[in-house]
Amino acid sequence: MNLKKSTKNLLLDFLFDLIGSICYAIGIYTFARAADFAPGGVSGLALIINYLWKFPIGITSLILNIPLILISYRVVGKQFLRKSARTMLLCTFFLDIVFPYTPSYTGSPFMAALYSGVFLGIGLGLFYMRGTSSGGADFLIMTIKRLHPHLSLGAVTMVLDLLVILLGWPVFQHVDAVLYGLITTFITSLAIDKIMYGTSAGALAVIITDNGLEIAEKISEITDRGSTAIRAMGTYTRQERDVLLCACSKVQTHTILNAVHEIDPNAFIMMTETREVYGEGFIEKNE
Repeated sequence: MNLKKSTKNLLLDFLFDLIGSICYAIGIYTFARAADFAPGGVSGLALIINYLWKFPIGITSLILNIPLILISYRVVGKQFLRKSARTMLLCTFFLDIVFPYTPSYTGSPFMAALYSGVFLGIGLGLFYMRGTSSGGADFLIMTIKRLHPHLSLGAVTMVLDLLVILLGWPVFQHVDAVLYGLITTFITSLAIDKIMYGTSAGALAVIITDNGLEIAEKISEITDRGSTAIRAMGTYTRQERDVLLCACSKVQTHTILNAVHEIDPNAFIMMTETREVYGEGFIEKNE
């Protein structure tokens, strides 16, 4: 059983690496490089170096990764670095060997910035989901995430990328390079957070009502979810009421609100958004 699970995980890791590397290379080579702007991070530095001296983007990124690996290896761990090494090699393969022979985007630079952000965000999000990275600034990002787990990966990425984006101003010699880089970074951040948290995001419904059992049965009927019922007393009125706790997905919040108000229009309802919901039960019900 353990061997089967291990093999499945390895195949999933490779699949996510493969798809993520293709998306990453599309974002960098097909769109950002074609529009002459740096999207940020080590890949952005590699693009700037490529623009100035025509060095291969993938190999340059690998070389720039070396000092960052030395800085972060104690925090991110050997396993993370081993997995990232495979990811970096795949990214290098697609950046330097495959995509130089594919057509580049020749349309609006603004649209190139948008598409670059989408593909980079998808690629990085897939890497992060499997505990790996494309290297470079990702090592610093994951280090910061380990030390401060409450921080958003997308927000941390945006802050670190700003320095590289500003460097692109004197190199590409037009302010639009900064604007396009900012657009790409913003879209990348949104895409990362959507991929990282979108599938597991949910809400906790806190319902205070006089019809707890009836509402719980209705929620179970329409959403296939259970509720936790607590009999509580208000300290001001000294009146006992039912308190229901129900973990649900975001798409179910509106359905639950309508169901509660149909039964008890005077019910108090609070929806608390949660970025991550853990537990096999929630995942299976949400699929």
